[in-house]
Amino acid sequence: MDPIAAQKTALRDRLVTARRRHPLTDARPDAEAVAAHLLATDEVRRAATVAAYISVGNEPGTGPLVEELHALGRRVVLPVLLPDDDLDWAVYTGPDALLPAGRGLLEPAGPRLGREAIATADVVLCPGLAVDRGGMRLGRGGGSYDRALARVPVGTFVCTLLYDDELLDRVPADAHDRPVTAVATPGGVTRLPRARA
Repeated sequence: MDPIAAQKTALRDRLVTARRRHPLTDARPDAEAVAAHLLATDEVRRAATVAAYISVGNEPGTGPLVEELHALGRRVVLPVLLPDDDLDWAVYTGPDALLPAGRGLLEPAGPRLGREAIATADVVLCPGLAVDRGGMRLGRGGGSYDRALARVPVGTFVCTLLYDDELLDRVPADAHDRPVTAVATPGGVTRLPRARA
């Protein structure tokens, strides 16, 4: 294993363990706080299309945010995991139209829009385990979002949803890793440079 991969694995293990300790009683208030912070940003307020996702397990909750975006009439597109771990997209039409998928995920039942659909979003919200102050994101290791984010036009507001202690000074990164422009946590939205200095 190369040194960057080893560092990523060690950091992922530590972050996943810390998330398991996150109190369940905080889940709903944290999700509501993240939603309120994002809905207050100019980018989300002006967005016609938002690429979001349905959180699973110990991830920061996205339910209140997705529901509010949908209620406000925004077009919300959600990922559909493909067999090669890339992402297709489909429009969210409500919680009753979500179907169980592999790896404990929920995905929309509607027609698939294609891998390039993420490029049409005004705002992209993505999961992660950590982001550093240079904008580099650490995901779970499958590369799904790195591939998807490579299709997002430069200048798009790309935000990772995290817990407050997951914005770090530095995360290990490879050349294929894609930076994000912001982090949303229960404590607020932090804007980041597009690329590492």
